[in-house]
Amino acid sequence: MHDKLANTMEFPPETPQPNIYPLRWETKSSKVEEIWDASLREAWNPKDLPWDTFDASSYSWEEREAIAYWWTLLSVFDASAPPVFAEAFIKTYEDHEEDAIRRCFFSVTRDEQNHEQMCGLVITKMLESASPLEYEPKTELGRRLQKNARWLYYNGGRYWNGYKKAVPKYSLAVLFSSFLMGEIAAATIFKQMSQSCEELVFTEAFKNIGRDEGRHMAICLSLMERDYPKLSREEKSIITKQIRAGYLFLSAVLFEPPAEFWDLPEDFIATQREAEAIAREAGFGIPTYEDKRENWRNAMLNLKAVLDKYDTPFPAIPEVDITGEEVTQADLDSADIIPIF
Repeated sequence: MHDKLANTMEFPPETPQPNIYPLRWETKSSKVEEIWDASLREAWNPKDLPWDTFDASSYSWEEREAIAYWWTLLSVFDASAPPVFAEAFIKTYEDHEEDAIRRCFFSVTRDEQNHEQMCGLVITKMLESASPLEYEPKTELGRRLQKNARWLYYNGGRYWNGYKKAVPKYSLAVLFSSFLMGEIAAATIFKQMSQSCEELVFTEAFKNIGRDEGRHMAICLSLMERDYPKLSREEKSIITKQIRAGYLFLSAVLFEPPAEFWDLPEDFIATQREAEAIAREAGFGIPTYEDKRENWRNAMLNLKAVLDKYDTPFPAIPEVDITGEEVTQADLDSADIIPIF
């Protein structure tokens, strides 16, 4: 048994860091306080959406499997977002961030849990199963889509392991670029989906999710405005690589998964395109290939405009005709890259 320090000194020694203690409650930015307040006003519950207008049986089984597949694809990103931001939330405490910033990251974690719940509600109603990997496919397309889903989750698991190892290595300032990229990309797709879906419950969900992502973008932008003028050259170089890796990773949901980054079977893209066409015909407004490419390009240009303000090099993204600093596959060491979820 150790001797009690309290018996040997008047005050305790300093707490070794990183640690969540000692706590202090200071907020320097009124902007992040306003974002926190907005998160409370705009809170929503996926269960309260107009589900009484939704009838899964009005769709054919092929349509149900195609639409559920899109939500399964989304779940690789949105269903992993709560633990991703929970890790970042903990880091805000360990880094002794401002009180309102800690609360804002808590709000993001909560919002992303709503988005995960939305994925689950649609998938379970469409497939009449708790898991897209466990249900018995009803069509030949459904069997191929389930194989796709298995490979998507496999890849997601690989990058989650990388994320857990990478987060402790980097400052929050570096993390913000990854998070901002994810939020810009998400806002792009959810706005379009809210305008193109015919099903009321989907339209309302995408409006709410898009509004959440807009708040998350505002958090990242506020923190970048505070921290980016102080970035070192080494941190800027890391961010450049992170953006390239983020483009490749998020392309799976916003464009199409690049073969050099995703470990997928050869028939993956063809099967996904077939399902998207069926979902579109059923009134579920997945953007076309051309629209995806244009939306993704515009999202990247918006992100580039932010980084240009802080003299942070933007990577070349030839897939959408954006020039910049070359980042090769060899530069993207999975042990050092933070996948954006």
